[in-house]
Amino acid sequence: MSDRMTRIMTEDGSLRAVAAVTTDLVEECRRRQDTDPTATVALGRLATGAALMGSLLKGEQRLALMIEGNGPLKKLHAETDACGQVRASIKEPVSALPLRQGKFDVAAAVGRAGFLHVIKDLGLKEPYRGMVQLQSGEIAEDLAYYLTTSEQVPSTVGLGVYLDPELGVAVAGGFLIQLLPGGDESLIPLIEANLAALPATTELLRQGEGPVEILQRIFTGIPFSVKDEIPLSFRCNCSREQVAGMLRSLGEKELREMAAGSEETTVTCEFCKERYGFTPEEIAAFIP
Repeated sequence: MSDRMTRIMTEDGSLRAVAAVTTDLVEECRRRQDTDPTATVALGRLATGAALMGSLLKGEQRLALMIEGNGPLKKLHAETDACGQVRASIKEPVSALPLRQGKFDVAAAVGRAGFLHVIKDLGLKEPYRGMVQLQSGEIAEDLAYYLTTSEQVPSTVGLGVYLDPELGVAVAGGFLIQLLPGGDESLIPLIEANLAALPATTELLRQGEGPVEILQRIFTGIPFSVKDEIPLSFRCNCSREQVAGMLRSLGEKELREMAAGSEETTVTCEFCKERYGFTPEEIAAFIP
């Protein structure tokens, strides 16, 4: 099943929702970041959450999510644009935590103390920046808390990553539901009942159900229409030119020290792990 997300709106305009399959892009994040199983699940959840929240973007807008917690993973970062192109990174890819009641202990790996940062580039003079304290470290709950409290849009988020026996990503995906301003709050108990009866997202994905089928389950008894479907993919927008620009911004003293060496200066992208090498002569050309 190809990575994609589907957006819907209830016929009365009370609720909007999006569901996504993110298996391939999460596996690409795992491969590039070389994460251990618990870190894979944590990073996959954040990358999926970014994709879901990215469904609310338009045009050239971008979104970044960053979690800084007191767990062994330290910092997780995911970015997306309005076209469904996602990338993610992690500070410490190995959590070295045992299973907790048979499950990966994401909350302990992330940490229950820390902050969720949300940065939106909406094409304005300055990016929008929001921040909330972590509530649980489970990521889905923290994203829902941010949306409900900081953006004042009551929200429910579900995220899931399931690993295969070789610890690769077998399935990944999630959903986001929001009650819009002035929406019919009497629909909430029905949504809650449907969610309570809903199998785990990863179980539905393993059964071959896609975003539309998952949304049909969640919105049983509530008429809705599909607005669009967006393909999702891992993509990093780093480039040699971009890295060169970063090097040019360094101070003259630092550039001269680098140019005086005999070896290449290598810069590794934190997201895709692409390595960019610059000879001392190329560094010297950056000196103002």
